[in-house]
Amino acid sequence: MTPMTITLWDFTWYTRTGEGQPFHDLDEAFRQAVARGYDTVRVCAMPFLLFRSGLDTSALRLSGLGGGYGQRTRWYDVPDDQPPVDGHARLLELFRAADRHGCRVIVSSWEYQQSPSFSVDDRWHRALQAVPPAERTVALADAHADLIDLLKTSSLDHTVAFVELHNEVQYSGLHHGEGIVGLRPSMERGIDRFKRRHPSVPVTVNYARVPAGEMRGMPRNADVAVFHPYVYGVLDQLVTEFALRDPARPYPQERAFAELLRDGAPRLEDWRPPASWKTEATVVAHREIYTHDWCDPLKWDKWLYDRYGEHRRAMRQTLDTWIDVAADHAASLDIPLVFGEGWVGYTPLHASFEEGPVGAEICEHAVRRSRAVGAWGTVVCSNAAPHHPMWADVALQRRLNDEFRESR
Repeated sequence: MTPMTITLWDFTWYTRTGEGQPFHDLDEAFRQAVARGYDTVRVCAMPFLLFRSGLDTSALRLSGLGGGYGQRTRWYDVPDDQPPVDGHARLLELFRAADRHGCRVIVSSWEYQQSPSFSVDDRWHRALQAVPPAERTVALADAHADLIDLLKTSSLDHTVAFVELHNEVQYSGLHHGEGIVGLRPSMERGIDRFKRRHPSVPVTVNYARVPAGEMRGMPRNADVAVFHPYVYGVLDQLVTEFALRDPARPYPQERAFAELLRDGAPRLEDWRPPASWKTEATVVAHREIYTHDWCDPLKWDKWLYDRYGEHRRAMRQTLDTWIDVAADHAASLDIPLVFGEGWVGYTPLHASFEEGPVGAEICEHAVRRSRAVGAWGTVVCSNAAPHHPMWADVALQRRLNDEFRESR
């Protein structure tokens, strides 16, 4: 199989389309990707919205979370003045541009995680929530199958690398809190549903991190094993100490002012989005967005660098173990392995821990380990995409993509 070097375009390919934005010109975005050694893009194709929501998608109005909220948070810095987007036309434009540049597309959905939060109203969000949890994988399967039908009609289906019913299923709104093992029947039902209509198109779901110890919960009918090995380590220490994802614990406001935040930062309770439904439509917690929005990037990076030495060995061991476990699982099913995201974790937009020397070292190790275990595809890093500052590091991306490809 021809190896895939993947850049993560997520939902940003349709939320950042205005003049001067990274995806205003899709041909230019693909040209830059190819120049960096990429041959595959991975996207939220908004399948439910376009094919099963029943909503008019001919002039989608998209925006950020409101006002300044989220504007210094990675993936959420969408200006409020985006031009309307014709959903079906934009989708076909993406695949036509991929075809012109010799690239493939991994078709996925972030719709039960955060995509609807970028709409100017809550209709997309409400349509998704109206589907009973037990039927959500089937609804997504039908939507993805409709999408493939459209691509076949336009003779573009050859550009599809594979389909993921949804992104990071254990951390999404696809279910009522079942664990990974409990999710398996639903995932298998959705995969079977898609295969009935398109048996020749590879289909799967993907998982955050690599759930070692619960691999028996992976669907046995998946055509590709896809994992996102975010090791966190020192970043997890920061997330835990500042209770960024645990609203049951008090937020250490005074400590945050001293150790992480910019001068003049408001208090947590004074920084909220104008529309409460947007908070419901995203999995990122309010206090995490607040801290990302108001952090001093130098303070944030220094906090991590000061403590990285305590975590370096464990982070490397975790990454190696996860990659080995993922590879063994793929081998047990005789299916290809893909790392569609990774490696450290979710950091503020203007912080540079993952783009700096430590992050570059982790990227290099992860790509080489991915190559060593025979992965079909990998990312240089989740932040290596047109909408992140790391896109400017052309040399690192070119070098690692070439290494991954040339070794096969």
